[in-house]
Amino acid sequence: MKKIVCLILFSMFLILSFPHQSNASAPQTKIILDGQELLLPSEVEVVNINKNVMIPIRVVAENLKFKVDWNQKTQHVNIAQNSKMISLGVGKKEAMVQNEVVSLNTAPQMIKNTVVVPLRFVSEEMGLQVSWNNKDKIVGLTSAVSPAPSVPSPSTPDRGNESTWNKVNEINLSNHQLVVSVDTEITPKITRLKNPDRIVVDLPNTTFGDTGPTIQQGNMGKLDVSGIANITEVRYSLFKNDPAEVRVVIELHNLSDVQVNHQYIAGKLIVDLSVTGIVGIPVIPAGTDSGKKIVVIDPGHGGADPGTTSISNKHEKDYTLAVGLKVQALLLQEPGIELVMTRETDVYPTRPERVQLANKLNADVFVSIHGNSVTASPQATGTETFYYQRSSSKELADIIHRHLVEAMGLKDRGVKNGSLQVIRETTMPAVLLEVGFLSNMTDEKVMLSESGQNKAAQAIVDGIKEFLNL
Repeated sequence: MKKIVCLILFSMFLILSFPHQSNASAPQTKIILDGQELLLPSEVEVVNINKNVMIPIRVVAENLKFKVDWNQKTQHVNIAQNSKMISLGVGKKEAMVQNEVVSLNTAPQMIKNTVVVPLRFVSEEMGLQVSWNNKDKIVGLTSAVSPAPSVPSPSTPDRGNESTWNKVNEINLSNHQLVVSVDTEITPKITRLKNPDRIVVDLPNTTFGDTGPTIQQGNMGKLDVSGIANITEVRYSLFKNDPAEVRVVIELHNLSDVQVNHQYIAGKLIVDLSVTGIVGIPVIPAGTDSGKKIVVIDPGHGGADPGTTSISNKHEKDYTLAVGLKVQALLLQEPGIELVMTRETDVYPTRPERVQLANKLNADVFVSIHGNSVTASPQATGTETFYYQRSSSKELADIIHRHLVEAMGLKDRGVKNGSLQVIRETTMPAVLLEVGFLSNMTDEKVMLSESGQNKAAQAIVDGIKEFLNL
């Protein structure tokens, strides 16, 4: 069952990450999970390659909870469930399962922009019992422990469960991210549809909270999508009353340009609508000249790379993302700045990818956000800022550091020359900020507080604007 978590996630994320193309000649297939037929989108199919049944199992994974990091450039995916890790690559016949090499009889393939996995691998490495009915084209999957249905059967409505329904408290759209504030973690059902191009996000067993929009079944609310490329409309509604289900519909100019990924972080369901080779990173087309300054904000670590651990066992990656998103919110209000984030969710772009992104954009400023730690010396405290050799980077470091020290009120550890990859190999003014020591009780308290993060974000923005003379 432990390997189920790892490998099902692989197929879920990759299939969510690519648009599907239909094949009218393909026979209708079915997937039965623990005795329950799963609804397959019309474009998703089971295929046979060299006498190997290959299965796209996104719909299976939607009944389970997983975390995944996908590298579009290398076509690799890393899957984590607690301490369990697995890594696979499209076209690669070897996978890494718990640091051991596992051979696949057939490599994962991308068929019409849908990634499929050998059915035999499902059985041997994921711990599922499988069967294949070739005549009726039915895949049977049985897990060691059957997952509970995500939505109660419509034939047995029970309003007595209303008190246990999830509550949506707020819905926002920012920089190609749909952000839904919910009471508890939720696994959405995400469907891609054509004519018109749209993505449908269904939230099972969910209604609107008291502080959220007051929407009755059949009525709709809409979000402001002005200035957001490729998105024409976002509307939301209470799609069902019994059992409750909230639906969000995102209409697009071009569905084929969009990859989809979702994460649950700190009370928020985040659905990424990426239009890039690196998940979560928007791309500014080459040759465009808006007259704006391009600023790249890099929340350090992420995904399978948690960074350091704080004195209260919090991950550095969560801190850097929280501050990064606050910087993002402030910079999006600056008309003279074109903002690009290296990540907006719990994913892990590698350091070379972060460097490549900034250099390809010919960015004007690169700022990498981090938290320091010396576990052997918990008394270590303070803010320090790193640059690498370039005088322009030194100038940027001096300015942001001054604002950051003043805002955070922590010990001034100075501006230092450091040979760190993201500031060494970038070609523009670049700095790496160690806001404080997560291993220090006093620093951590300031850094993890909402007010402390807001102060850090504002200081970073003030420093960037001063450097750019905005």
